[in-house]
Amino acid sequence: MTATMHPPGNRETPDLSVHRAGHTATVEMCRPPHNFFDLQLISRLADAFETLQADPDCRAIVLAAQGRSFCAGADFSAPAPPAGERRDPAELYRQAVRLFTVTKPVIAALHGPAVGGGLGLALVADFRITCSEARFSANFTRLGFHPGFALSCTLPRLIGPQKAALLLYTGRRLNGAEAVRIGLADELVGQDEVRSRAQALADEIAVSAPIAVESTRATLRAGLVESVRAAVEHEAGEQRQHFQTSDFREGVVAMAQRRDPVFGRR
Repeated sequence: MTATMHPPGNRETPDLSVHRAGHTATVEMCRPPHNFFDLQLISRLADAFETLQADPDCRAIVLAAQGRSFCAGADFSAPAPPAGERRDPAELYRQAVRLFTVTKPVIAALHGPAVGGGLGLALVADFRITCSEARFSANFTRLGFHPGFALSCTLPRLIGPQKAALLLYTGRRLNGAEAVRIGLADELVGQDEVRSRAQALADEIAVSAPIAVESTRATLRAGLVESVRAAVEHEAGEQRQHFQTSDFREGVVAMAQRRDPVFGRR
């Protein structure tokens, strides 16, 4: 679908908008209420990031969303693929890798839940601004399959392997204050201040010399893109197998019924 062009730095599609003010760009997901993603949305996000990457006047990016959730990941309540076809996350994850290749700082404005792959998307960012109303969960194992969206790489890097293992094994849910306490998010503000605080941080970064900022960022994130690329290839392979299990089907049904799953190692 062709994006409608607006004044320089601004453009929109039905599920994504990009607005630039000064040296800061805001990329907003527009799939309320939960901003479930699919290959199309992740590809468009990557296109938007790469367009901003090529814009010398853009020095920082705010990643935000409309609706109740920041991003609830993939929509497993959607109809399953036809018989004989398999869910294959590989191409979506390859598009996600493009988000990590951008050299400009990214600040995520997390006004609501970031769940599953939505948490993976939040961890693309350098910094995360959040609020008490937000919820964070890497709930993959509760659904019966291997974590994805590079969380097996990015989450231990951010909060340490022990805390990451706890979140990935249990799928437990954290609120915004708990996320800040363990280093999963950086600042806790009022829900109505999340976007403005993220933009203020982006503007603060944009005052610094862009060549120096991007060089420093590259030093701090050395090897991350290569690690993410390897992680998503492995994750996708594991997920393809797990999507064929009875445990995965039970996990999805249990989520829809709001009950604990009963897994049988099948």
